[in-house]
Amino acid sequence: MSVELNHTIVAAHDKKASAQFLADILGLQVSPQYGPFIPVPIPNGVTLDYMDTSATITPQHYAFLVSDEDFDKIFARIRAAGLTYWADPAHRRVNEINTNDGGRGTYFDDPNGHNLEILTRPYGSGDD
Repeated sequence: MSVELNHTIVAAHDKKASAQFLADILGLQVSPQYGPFIPVPIPNGVTLDYMDTSATITPQHYAFLVSDEDFDKIFARIRAAGLTYWADPAHRRVNEINTNDGGRGTYFDDPNGHNLEILTRPYGSGDD
């Protein structure tokens, strides 16, 4: 059996701005609107489909596994944008990165309060 995540819908108050925010930070491209969605394809084949809502948004967590080289580039864009970042998902260790599993990781929020994460090693893959 083959099961792969294909896409997920991301609630936003401004789908165009939110999709562009993610694409700019991660160094990706926004695809043309498809129905009510603004898609941001991720290189592993998953698409984040941004959709407008006027309702209160429940923050979700989206983690992106990246190479060390891409981490450096993305982290530079996070800092250049003046975004607050944290070493932990509870947002206690402000303006720090973590070195979990022998890699690097950090968390930051998107304009809708979604908790985004970049990490260079999957959880449980190395030394703590």
